[in-house]
Amino acid sequence: MTDAAAPPPAGQAVPAASLAELTDAQLALLDAHGSRRSARAGEVLYAPGDPTHEFFVVVSGEIGVFVGSGADERLIVAHGARRFLGEMSMLTEQLAYLTARAVQPSELIVVAHDEFRRIFASEPALSDVILRAFSARRAMLTTGDASRAIQLIGSRFSPRTNALRAYLTRAVLPHRWLDPEDSEEAVNLLAALAVEPAETPIVITPMRVLRNPTPGELAETLGLTYHPIPGRIFDLVVVGAGPAGLAAAVYGASEGLDTVLLDSVAAGGQAGTSSRIENYLGFPNGVSGFELTNRAIIQAAKFGARVAVPCEVTGVRSEGGWHVLSLADGSEIPTRAVIVATGAEYRRPDVDGWQMFEGAGIYYAATETESRLCAGEHVAVLGGGNSSGQAALYLSQRGCSVCIIVRGDDLEHSMSSYLVERVTADPHITVETGAVITAVHGEGRLAAVTVRRSAASSTRRIELSAMFCFIGAVPATSWLDGRLQTDDAGFICTDRGVQGLADSARWTALGRAPLPYETSEPGIFAVGDVRAGSTKRVATAVGEGSAAVRAVHEHLAVRE
Repeated sequence: MTDAAAPPPAGQAVPAASLAELTDAQLALLDAHGSRRSARAGEVLYAPGDPTHEFFVVVSGEIGVFVGSGADERLIVAHGARRFLGEMSMLTEQLAYLTARAVQPSELIVVAHDEFRRIFASEPALSDVILRAFSARRAMLTTGDASRAIQLIGSRFSPRTNALRAYLTRAVLPHRWLDPEDSEEAVNLLAALAVEPAETPIVITPMRVLRNPTPGELAETLGLTYHPIPGRIFDLVVVGAGPAGLAAAVYGASEGLDTVLLDSVAAGGQAGTSSRIENYLGFPNGVSGFELTNRAIIQAAKFGARVAVPCEVTGVRSEGGWHVLSLADGSEIPTRAVIVATGAEYRRPDVDGWQMFEGAGIYYAATETESRLCAGEHVAVLGGGNSSGQAALYLSQRGCSVCIIVRGDDLEHSMSSYLVERVTADPHITVETGAVITAVHGEGRLAAVTVRRSAASSTRRIELSAMFCFIGAVPATSWLDGRLQTDDAGFICTDRGVQGLADSARWTALGRAPLPYETSEPGIFAVGDVRAGSTKRVATAVGEGSAAVRAVHEHLAVRE
């Protein structure tokens, strides 16, 4: 190095991978595809709210990365010669939430966004160095001073607060959460902003303060929602970012298709909320749904897929062989092909008052976010499938006493044998078989449930602090408004399942029958849990998502 970088801030460990330096050959490659510019001492390269689309490489001098402003500004790290700026927001196209400023006169290589994407996808050795650094920096930012860039203030008992926490956590966005019920700092911040506790949750971002926002509104402020590109027709839009949709986005983008991935809630689908997946190929020690999802999102972004989450699709129509997706904000996305991977929506028991406690004691996932709300307390898990067993074991490991409530007579008919063995051996887990919930109780937050056992024809009240519901799901197809043919249960029919039902004239004009995973609408495909006849397993969903891309290529080739 020709210029020494400043030492890391006191108390902040900087991972070695985040301080990667480029070789002469890598610098020459980027120099050939970028432009040179100088930066005077104190010059700002980007500030909170700016697009982080250009890739900066330090040739000489020093660039500091800061969080906060004014008297509250803190140095996160300083980069000298051969280093580069940026973190995962370069790939997700999130707006900047940090400030990059020249600490001393510097010379830089600046690579435009589209050219950076092309190099990133075509130069694996270079992209590996950059990706490892980006990932290490994001991990550091989620736990260090940079987490102050986004601050969520709200009660742990607020469903809206918990929804925002879940979004920020699943999106791996640097942030910190303060509960005004036990944080004096939170109370002081609310007072400084003239916000009453009843007006929470609020989210303090470098751009503005959001009062009681939805996850979608927060994503819009951070630049993570989809923005229409005038005149742009994409090759493939994937709707749903569960395992099937993520696989489709990775394979579509890696095979050269201009790909967009959308999801109305969060990446990962139901699998993303699983505390541990032990039967997925290649992970003998298991992998959390969160980790698997995060890796897949990075893969999709690496190959150039545009990922917008949350982004709700409200409808689809076909015009002249093209497809147009309508979004909740009124904008539209034209595309040559669509893969529907919206999976299934959580099933709710028919119990009065159930929805009132959703997010306030009733949850559909057992991850770190939810477990922190009930660690060491008595909880119940509703359902007897694998997700229920994994959740019960995860919660038990966090000090909870767990009661599994299942309608059937035993767990063996619905849960994998290895999970049954672990559940029955765990002293902190009990199982109520032949039981259903008939009532929920609480004031503002779930405090108890009433359970009826069919064998004894009796009921009893169980005091608890949380209920985790895993009783199956129904296909998430309401946004399609009946455009695609489904089976009696509402799951989408594909390929051989639609040959006898589809409009024969439509397929005759194309000179072919429906392709694998193709629905009753040519050019629209369905994969994963939303597809009729699918096997409800993560590995199967990933396989279907990747295989469907081959059919998309065939469809596009025929159209051309």
